[in-house]
Amino acid sequence: MADSIFDVVKQAPDDPILGLNEEFKTDPRENKVNLSIGVYCTEEGKVPLLNVVDTAEKQMVAEGAPHTYLPISGVPALATGVQKLLFGEDSPIIKEKRAATVQSLGGTGALKVGADFLCDILEKPKAVVSAPTWQNHVAIFEQAGFKVGSYAYYDKETGGIAFKKLIDDLKDLKKDTVVILHACCHNPTGVDLSLDQWKEVVKVCVKGKLIPFLDIAYQGFGDGLEEDAASIREFAKAGIPFLVASSFSKSFSLYGERIGALTVVCNNQEEASRVMSKLKSCIRANYSNPPMHGGVIVAKVLSDPELLKVWHEDLKEMRVRIKQMRRALADELKTIGAKKDFEFMVKQKGMFSFSGLSPEQVQRLKDEFGVYAVKSGRFCIASLNTKNVKYTAKAIKEVL
Repeated sequence: MADSIFDVVKQAPDDPILGLNEEFKTDPRENKVNLSIGVYCTEEGKVPLLNVVDTAEKQMVAEGAPHTYLPISGVPALATGVQKLLFGEDSPIIKEKRAATVQSLGGTGALKVGADFLCDILEKPKAVVSAPTWQNHVAIFEQAGFKVGSYAYYDKETGGIAFKKLIDDLKDLKKDTVVILHACCHNPTGVDLSLDQWKEVVKVCVKGKLIPFLDIAYQGFGDGLEEDAASIREFAKAGIPFLVASSFSKSFSLYGERIGALTVVCNNQEEASRVMSKLKSCIRANYSNPPMHGGVIVAKVLSDPELLKVWHEDLKEMRVRIKQMRRALADELKTIGAKKDFEFMVKQKGMFSFSGLSPEQVQRLKDEFGVYAVKSGRFCIASLNTKNVKYTAKAIKEVL
């Protein structure tokens, strides 16, 4: 055959999380547990159809609306609902129309649009992520054209946050560095900043003229919708420009619909209008406009007080079950005499837990017991249930 221009293409490695998920599906063992991918499952091990989604979807079908194109920025009611979730109903940002919000292809798409937008307006784009972070943060910003560094976050010795080092690292950053922050339910560690610590981070960002970019993929999975937005509202009080990437994959169990939003907080309405025009041009040149189905579902819920109440209950049910599984795993490990104290897991928040297991121990979990986790030792606690938690604990004990 003739030479191909694709001869230079090298085989790319499998995604470290999605690749594991595919391997798990083909594993023939009956006693297998998937703690790798970030998906909430019920006690029966199934991805749920939330009550509120079922209701909203039936309303859509009854309305019989055509499946036409959405505006480039997405469902207008979705943007309104997102801003209320992030900033609160009475926020000056909303009243003064200082924020530009666009629907995106999940939280990942919000990060990508935001990264492209910032890369286009910054002279030497530099971003920093927490150590550790969700690995796609690095890939998204590097592909957009950023040089990506990191700031201290997790303290392996204490299982908490290396806060002094974190602050020192932020203070050393140059003006206009984009600081990617997990607004709540830190992925992968599950360890969150306290409100006082957030206030200190805000002060450093203001003084250093940094650009905060908050990723809120798990609003409602920590302490509640209002409580989990506390970090964002501290930045709102500071009166500085910042960005927020929202995801509704987990909170609505709409993983396949890819519904998210990017919100850019500006100095005034006129600036927000200009920013919106730029965001729309970024989207138009990328995927043109977002999908309708999931966007309409989320918009219906966020704009209907009764549906909103149902969603609160759905979220509470998921949040409580995750906390119960944290407690159950830690208690079972203690009961069977594990060499390590896992009580720290109970203090972590959200779907994930940083177990402290080494890559070698994680490999043994998969090879010997069919318990799948990413090599960093991150567990998706939301995949545990009363039927597999004892088996998982036994497997962990054996590899310690």
